[in-house]
Amino acid sequence: EVQLVESWGGSVESGGSLRLSCVASGYTSNLDCWGWFRQAPGKEREGVAGIYPRAGAVYYADSVKGRFTISHDSAKNMVYLQMNSLKPEDTAMYYCATDLLCNAPRKIINGAPVVDVGDFRYWGQGTHVNLSS
Repeated sequence: EVQLVESWGGSVESGGSLRLSCVASGYTSNLDCWGWFRQAPGKEREGVAGIYPRAGAVYYADSVKGRFTISHDSAKNMVYLQMNSLKPEDTAMYYCATDLLCNAPRKIINGAPVVDVGDFRYWGQGTHVNLSS
């Protein structure tokens, strides 16, 4: 089994930056892909960013491209999400996720890979990020 724990999110002013981190423990030998998701009140959980180290690939939702950066430290079993130029619409509960033996997103929309909840079995409990305008 794999356990994930996210760092504390918190409140940030619009335009500010925040870095989330997530550490995996348990059976971490073959963790192959990592993702960050978010869920705002009344909305579905959406993929924000995904990283597939073995494939050397990263993917971002259009809403965060150019503002968010996902990175991974395999030695520490950690994944990070650097969030810059934050906007009020970035307010949400953020979740990290991981899985084994995954090399690329399985979901394709309009020819583009999409980081999808169905690709990940292991989830953190989430951390809240609140943006003030």
